[in-house]
Amino acid sequence: MECTIDWGGPEGMLFVARTGSGHVTAMDGAPEGGGNNLAPRPMEMMLTGAGGCAAYDVVLILKRGRHAVTGCQVKLNAERADTDPKVFTRINFAFTVTGSNLPEAAVERAVKLSHEKYCSASAMLAKTAEITHSVTVVNTN
Repeated sequence: MECTIDWGGPEGMLFVARTGSGHVTAMDGAPEGGGNNLAPRPMEMMLTGAGGCAAYDVVLILKRGRHAVTGCQVKLNAERADTDPKVFTRINFAFTVTGSNLPEAAVERAVKLSHEKYCSASAMLAKTAEITHSVTVVNTN
């Protein structure tokens, strides 16, 4: 896996990332840090990556279990250390999974498997952060 990050120049703190898979994304800083608030912060991107990784796992596990999952949302709430490096110290993943006749136990199991076995991003973040999660199942029978 590879990516290239290019600075947008002396007018701010905009950075453009080009991924090995051919995609482009941007990151920027807050105005008080010299940025222009044009894109997410790098640490927000890390948190987003962890949420995407976990949601991907949950949906895939449920689909493989032949459950009729139709929606998955995860809201992350994180706290960071007060001093540098300002690593994440606590992250809560709040899942809302929607489907038809979804057993709550199956959704809980999928979330647990993601966090304990499959999600590389949350496994790395767990080195500095306490990871917690909650699950809400919405059945649309």
